[in-house]
Amino acid sequence: SQANFEEDSQKQPAVGHWKPLMPSKGSKEEPETGCQDAGGVDETQSTEQLNVSRLRSSSVEIREKGSEFLKEELHKAQKELKLKDKECERLSKVREQLEQELEELKFSLVQEAHKMVREANTKQAASEKQLREARGKIDMLQAEVTALKTLVITSTPSSPNRELHPQLQSPSKAVFRKGHGRNKSTSSAMVSAACQNVTPEPVSHECKEVDSILFAEFQAWKESPTVDKSCSFLDRIYREDVGPCLDFTKQELSELVRVAVEQNTLTIEPVASQTLPVIKVSAEECGGPKKCALSGLPRTCKHRIMLGDSGNYYYISPSCRARITAVCNFFTYIRYIQQGLVRQDVELMYWEVMRLRREMSLAKLGFYPSEM
Repeated sequence: SQANFEEDSQKQPAVGHWKPLMPSKGSKEEPETGCQDAGGVDETQSTEQLNVSRLRSSSVEIREKGSEFLKEELHKAQKELKLKDKECERLSKVREQLEQELEELKFSLVQEAHKMVREANTKQAASEKQLREARGKIDMLQAEVTALKTLVITSTPSSPNRELHPQLQSPSKAVFRKGHGRNKSTSSAMVSAACQNVTPEPVSHECKEVDSILFAEFQAWKESPTVDKSCSFLDRIYREDVGPCLDFTKQELSELVRVAVEQNTLTIEPVASQTLPVIKVSAEECGGPKKCALSGLPRTCKHRIMLGDSGNYYYISPSCRARITAVCNFFTYIRYIQQGLVRQDVELMYWEVMRLRREMSLAKLGFYPSEM
């Protein structure tokens, strides 16, 4: 009965008995509580697993998209890298070409600089030589100008200077005046008279009449004297006197003689005054003591000419020398007028020019003094 009571008491609690809120250890309600906790944990774990799976799926998509994007960027970068490599290769070739051209330019500049230095040294040496020669010529010309001024100033129409006007001298005392020659002891370029056999009448006794056309041309030339043959005065004299007088058989040599006379670089000297130099051109061109180089005829040549500083001498006959010296006389007087050394009346200068023209005409016709 005691046992039954205890069982009833356990099944039906007595009135006023407190039911414990929290189960004690070892009570029979613990298994129920454990079952409830296990069910909640399973739901939580399933939720977490669902979230994890979602996260995993989204991360896979992100990885795939990122991988595709990175592949595209890598492909672009590779293309750009190839273009950069090609550009670098092209620029490298350009740099090599520029370096080669620069080296060639440096070499050419150095060669050109050496060439310019050599040319400058050569020109300097030539200029110094010309300067020394010019100074010597200036000294000689100054002495000539001083002497000529003395002769010109002391000559008047009433009392002419016989040294300045050789036509007033007797044929036996006529001397050659210095003209284009360069050798002080042997040079001679002017003739004293047109012909010894034809004795000219004194100037005061000649019948003369001024040609109006020729005198007008001379006056126009006298206003601005020049040696340029473009003016009407000298053009007429070139055509009528200078050209025919210097027209020899050897045309090429005749042209060289004319140029030398115009440039005042002709030298005439006697053959016997110096030993014969070594002839640099053929004997046929230079002639010889028995052959004239200008006419080509066998003549006794007492004089020879040199054109400039060439060093080549040409033997000339007395007739050719007379023609050359007549032209030299004319150019010398023209230069004196141009330099203001002739202080005479215009008409007197005109008649002196006409006299020199007559000398050229006579020399062209073959008249010359026997002294030649």
